Amino acid sequence: CGSMLAVDLQADAFIILTDGGGIWKNFGKPDAKEMAKVTPEYLLGTKAGKNFPGSMGPKIEAAISFVQKSDSSKKVKAVIGDLKDAAKLLSNEEGTVIQEHDVEGSVVWREREDDGEIKPPKLTQDPPKYG
Repeated sequence: CGSMLAVDLQADAFIILTDGGGIWKNFGKPDAKEMAKVTPEYLLGTKAGKNFPGSMGPKIEAAISFVQKSDSSKKVKAVIGDLKDAAKLLSNEEGTVIQEHDVEGSVVWREREDDGEIKPPKLTQDPPKYG
């Protein structure tokens, strides 16, 4: 698994690129909201990795594993976000950062307002097209 390799390499960050952005609560629903920052403890306490549909669960579990198994003296982070936002992930402009430190209240929700409404990404039935 990529998270094990990142731990063995003593990486400072582990980035997981997706086609659907970061970690969302109520993804695809009108009240959906994205986590900007979250602790592994929050995700484990809410059983987030078990409750997310499709392939997001294993990604969350890999991110948690990296953060928890890395050297605790380093301020490591895992980031889950959309491939198209890769340049903005480490600065936390997009996606979700999973880390043990600097997360007020265990989770920080991303504000996404456009015309007064939160706009989650649109769900599609078509598989992503590559190449």
